[in-house]
Amino acid sequence: MFERIKALMERWHDVKEINELSQRDLDDLGMSREQVQAFVRMPHDIGERVKHMAAVFGISDAELQANHDAYIDILSTCGNCRDRARCTHLLAQGAEASPLEASFCLNYDTFTAKAEQPVA
Repeated sequence: MFERIKALMERWHDVKEINELSQRDLDDLGMSREQVQAFVRMPHDIGERVKHMAAVFGISDAELQANHDAYIDILSTCGNCRDRARCTHLLAQGAEASPLEASFCLNYDTFTAKAEQPVA
């Protein structure tokens, strides 16, 4: 119970800090205030999940983050996923995981398209 209260207080503090960000700060982040607030509410492992799921499709972290806006969209989509159990199970397979098994992923089409792009 204490951990939940602690996490709630940390989020409250984070939201308070977000509300104090200037427009310049938000511009530097390349995000709107609403996007930053949504990120604070997401589970803390979203970045790692996205990185590992992209790897299932053969997409490197550098390729994944090459387009900032697209990366933010991918993170946001992942943050709204309701199928974390299937994701966890697939990612636990490591190198044995196949993109075909990831059809449940809300970013499946995005990852598939990105994987088909020639590497620059």
